[in-house]
Amino acid sequence: MTKIMTALELRKKIAIAEGEKASAAFKAKQAEEAEKEALLDKMRRPSGMSDDEIVEKASAIVNRAVEAGLTAVQVFRFPHTLCTDNGRAINQAEEGWEDTLTGVPKEIYEFWKRQLRARGYHIRYEIIDYPGGMPGDVGVTLSWA
Repeated sequence: MTKIMTALELRKKIAIAEGEKASAAFKAKQAEEAEKEALLDKMRRPSGMSDDEIVEKASAIVNRAVEAGLTAVQVFRFPHTLCTDNGRAINQAEEGWEDTLTGVPKEIYEFWKRQLRARGYHIRYEIIDYPGGMPGDVGVTLSWA
């Protein structure tokens, strides 16, 4: 014979299920945060790529953009927290803003200076979103027009 649960038993069962859902969501959020922090740690350090490897990647990006009829392309995007001043100098277009760059964003700028500037390429770092009215990500755009 099947037993009908009491209202108290049903509420306990629902509470347990909701607790398990909350626990799973919390664990997923923790894993997402750990993954994000690992990516940021990776971006804080130079990539270790040689100029030849960077040229190969840059060439592929530029060629795809040219085939699409573009004269500029965003080549990288990173959180403002990778700048030593949280992107303030970039946002204000202050002289010396490039000195606030770290890790991969700095490596991109240095590569442009060494390899691309003399070839007529331009580079622009700018805040591209403002979540909650505060500076968010920085976009790196390479142009050739």
